[in-house]
Amino acid sequence: MLMNPFTLPFHRLPASLPIFPLPNAVVMPDCQLALNIFEPRYLNMVFDALGADRMIGMVQPKPAVEGHAADLYRTGTAGRITFFNETNDGRLMLVLTGICRFDIQEEIPTTRGYRRVQSDWSRFHCDYEDCSIAETERNHFIQQLRHYFACKRLEIDGQGLENMAMADLINRIICFLPLEVVERQLLIEAVSVPERVATLTALFQYDTQDMPADATRRH
Repeated sequence: MLMNPFTLPFHRLPASLPIFPLPNAVVMPDCQLALNIFEPRYLNMVFDALGADRMIGMVQPKPAVEGHAADLYRTGTAGRITFFNETNDGRLMLVLTGICRFDIQEEIPTTRGYRRVQSDWSRFHCDYEDCSIAETERNHFIQQLRHYFACKRLEIDGQGLENMAMADLINRIICFLPLEVVERQLLIEAVSVPERVATLTALFQYDTQDMPADATRRH
């Protein structure tokens, strides 16, 4: 992980986080997510975060049961507010930069409208480390990725693939590929880079089986 002077060291990550539950809104470590905040409860969340450590947890909600707050998946990613801008119509435009994944221990009652949880970072110290895989495995994965993009008629920057560190590549794929919520969650919860590579490869193979490279894009 590329550290900057404003990133909290792992041992100082906060014991609790405000959370913003959104399906398919994912900010993996070192990736960025733009958010448009306008609901009063989430404006409260942002102002409270700006007055503390600037961190917000992005967690995918499970399908809601009518009349009840949506249950949350166990694992999300904390992002740090690295840019914000006020608009004349009362919105906040934010950029979150992903820091580290976390597990939810339990939800904490609040009085400010948004939800807050106790965060357990212990499984994800690897998000602060440089991780790689064997060159042969990397080449095989990139071949699978190219095939997936061809089948889905998605554009890919071939030169960028070759130059990007494996952890960065995997994390950006998790954020930006057109995946289902459950598929994306599987990848968020896969702790190590090799686990994420194996999960992505299985998803690619399942989603493109018997599909020619010029097949019509589904998404």
